[in-house]
Amino acid sequence: MNKKVNNILNSDRYKHLLTLEYDDIVPFVIKYIKKHTFPVIAAWSFLLGIITWMITFRFSLAGNYNFFSVALYGFAGFVVIPLFLVIPHEFLHIVPYFLGGARNIRIGADWKQYYFYVTSHLYPVKRFTFISVALTPFIVISFVIIYLIFTINDPLWTWSLFCALFMHTTMCAGDFALINYYWLNRNRKIITWDDADRREAYFYEDTGE
Repeated sequence: MNKKVNNILNSDRYKHLLTLEYDDIVPFVIKYIKKHTFPVIAAWSFLLGIITWMITFRFSLAGNYNFFSVALYGFAGFVVIPLFLVIPHEFLHIVPYFLGGARNIRIGADWKQYYFYVTSHLYPVKRFTFISVALTPFIVISFVIIYLIFTINDPLWTWSLFCALFMHTTMCAGDFALINYYWLNRNRKIITWDDADRREAYFYEDTGE
């Protein structure tokens, strides 16, 4: 057991808040993505903006390209590009962990619940590092796709990028849910870590007592 984890577990200063089993990730995400808080409203507003933008652009394609071409490039955006984005998305989760001092970083997947995850095995991190881990892929990949939308001079590939931006944003639902958990507990100094072998994540409050 990591020394820092032992110090937390053996100290009265830290209060246990939550043990999240990996098998319960999807119910956790659904629970916290449904709460009407600032992070969730901001995420839904961004997604609604993308949908509005997509619909407007799709109408601009009507009459200029046949249905098959639009459908083919739409498939590329909804399915193919998001699959290729999985690796850079997970890598971007790793970067803040690494910069925060974590070294035993693990990547995994739960094929029953259809999600990928990155963990800092037995390495406690504070709020800033954890939120950076959650937000970095969304910010970086969204910025890159939006930049390409404005610079690529090909309407069909632009349509693909719109679809990919929509899909990637929905792929970040788990990250938004975790951020929302922190938002709802923003008055607490939360420390979290994972035990990847036990497939559990732990959230403790530093009471400072």
